[in-house]
Amino acid sequence: MAADVDKSTPERERSTGGSGQRSPGCGAWFRGWMWTLLAVCAVPLAGFGMKYYQNSQLLRRHEEAVQTLGVEGLFLFSSLDTDHDLCLSPEEFRPIAEKLTGITAPVDLEEDVIDDPNGETLVLEASMKPLLLDSMTKSRDRFLGLSHSSLSGLRSWTHPAVPSSSFPAGHFRVFLPPKGKTEPGDAWWVIPSELNIFTGYLPNNRYHPPTPKGKEVLIHSLLSMFHPRPFIKSRFAPQGTVACIRASSDFYYDIVFRIHAEFQLNDVPNFPFWFTPGQFTGNIVISKDASHVRHFRLYVPSNRSLNVDMEWLYGASESSNMEVDIGYLPQLELRSAGPSTPSVIVDEDGNVIDSRDGRGEPIRFVFEEIRWTSAINQEEASHRLEVTFYPFKKVPYLPFAEAFERAESEKKLVHSILLWGALDDQSCSGRTLRETVLESSPVLALLNQSFISSWSLVKELENMQADKQNPALSEKAQLHLEKYSFPVEMLVALPNGTIVHHINANYFLDQTAMKPEDEGATFSFSGGFEDPSTSTYISFLKEGLEKAKDYITQ
Repeated sequence: MAADVDKSTPERERSTGGSGQRSPGCGAWFRGWMWTLLAVCAVPLAGFGMKYYQNSQLLRRHEEAVQTLGVEGLFLFSSLDTDHDLCLSPEEFRPIAEKLTGITAPVDLEEDVIDDPNGETLVLEASMKPLLLDSMTKSRDRFLGLSHSSLSGLRSWTHPAVPSSSFPAGHFRVFLPPKGKTEPGDAWWVIPSELNIFTGYLPNNRYHPPTPKGKEVLIHSLLSMFHPRPFIKSRFAPQGTVACIRASSDFYYDIVFRIHAEFQLNDVPNFPFWFTPGQFTGNIVISKDASHVRHFRLYVPSNRSLNVDMEWLYGASESSNMEVDIGYLPQLELRSAGPSTPSVIVDEDGNVIDSRDGRGEPIRFVFEEIRWTSAINQEEASHRLEVTFYPFKKVPYLPFAEAFERAESEKKLVHSILLWGALDDQSCSGRTLRETVLESSPVLALLNQSFISSWSLVKELENMQADKQNPALSEKAQLHLEKYSFPVEMLVALPNGTIVHHINANYFLDQTAMKPEDEGATFSFSGGFEDPSTSTYISFLKEGLEKAKDYITQ
C-alpha cells in the first residue's frame, strides 16, 4: 500500500504541477489558439472598419465641398485634385501658383543628365497652320447648338506659343537607344504606355498637365512650343513615345520616333476641350554621345483628310455629356534651324575666339558628311513604330485600291474596316476593336491566311465614290458606303467589291457583352478559353468565307 502511494504521488504531481495548480498544457494551448484566431479575424475587421470610416469621411467632405463650392466649383477643384482625396497638395496646387505668380517651378531632369556650359546648342523653330474649322462635322450645320465658349480655345489657337527656342544638344540624349538596341530596326519605349484595355482611360476633367519627370521633360518642353498645356501621356491607350533606329554610322544614329500626346485648349471658367492629333512623328540625327545634333524634326502628319480628334465636356462632372468631332490640321511642326553649334568657340590652341569673323558676320561651320554603314528605309522604320504601339498591325493593312488588287491576284477575300477616324492613330473611333479582337492571335492567324486587310476613312471613300474617272473604284467605294453605319463597320468583300458579309461595331460589342447562357448568344466556350469578342469575330470572318462560296459558284 505504501508502495502504491509512493507510485501515485509523482503521477499526481506531474498532472497538477509541483505547486498543486493545474498544468497549462491543454488549457493554455486552447486559450492561445483562441487569441490567435481572434487576432487573425480582427485584422480584416479593423481594415474594413478603417475603410468604412475613410469612405464616410470622404463622402462627408464631398458633400461639404458641394455646399461650399457648388457643382462647377467642385469640378474645378477636382481637376487639380489628381489623387481624389479632396485635399490639394503643393504639387497639385502648382498650376494655380504658376498662373498667379508667372514663375514656373524647376523640372525634374534625369539624374545622369548634366548640362555642359560649353556644350552645343540646338535652335528649333515652330510652324503652325490652325485647324480648318470647315473640316469638322459640326461645321455642316454651322456649329448650331454649340456655345461660343466650348470652341474658344480652338478658335484662338492660331500660332505656336513659342516660335523659336534653344535647347542644349545633350538634352536630346533621351532619344538614344538603351543597351542591346543598337541595330537598325530595333525599337524601344522612350516613355512607356501605362494604359491598356483593362486599366481604362484617364479622367477628362483636367486642365493642367502633371509635372514631367525624367525623359518626359524634353518631350513636354518640345510640345510646349506649340501650346502651353501639353499632356505627354494621352487619356487613351496606347500612350507614350516609341523610337526606332533607322540608320547607324560609326558616330551617328538616325532615329525615328512617334509620340502619342494631346493638348488641353480650354482654361477655366470654360469646360475642358481635348485636342488629340493622330500622332506626332519625326526623326533626329544625333551623335552617339549626344554631344551633337545634326538634324531634328517633329510634326503631325497631314497626309490624311482627317488627322485630329476633339472632345469637349458640357458639364461639371466626369459623367457629363461629351461632344466629339474630328478635323484636319494642315501643319504643326518643329524643325531645327540647322545643326547644333558650340556655345563657346575655341581655336586649335584652345583659345576662345569671337563667334563673328572680322567683317562682323557669324562664323559658318562646315560639318562632315555622314556615311551610314547600315540602314533600313523610312517605311520599314515607321512600321516598326506602328507595331510597337498597335500589335494588330502585324497584319498588313493596305490602301483601299491596293487591297482589292492584291485580293484579285492572290484569290483571297478583302477584310475591310470603314470608320470615321484612322484605325492606326489616336484620332480613331475604333479603339476597342483594335485593342481587343484585331490583335488577338487567332484573329491575326485567320486574317493572314485567308484575307487581305484594309481600313478606310468614310470621307476618303466618299471622295472615291465621287471620282467618275475611275468607275470601278468608285463602285467599290459606293458598295462599302451603302453598308456603313456609324461609327465603325467591318466588312468582308469579294475582289470585285461585292459585300458578302458585314457587321457594325456597336452591334458586335452588344453581342460580345451577352452572357453565354443568354438566349441567342453567338458564342460559346466549348472550343476553349477564347474570350467572347475573339470567338465572335472569328465566327464573323468564317461566315464571310462561307457566304463567299455562294457568290463564287454562281
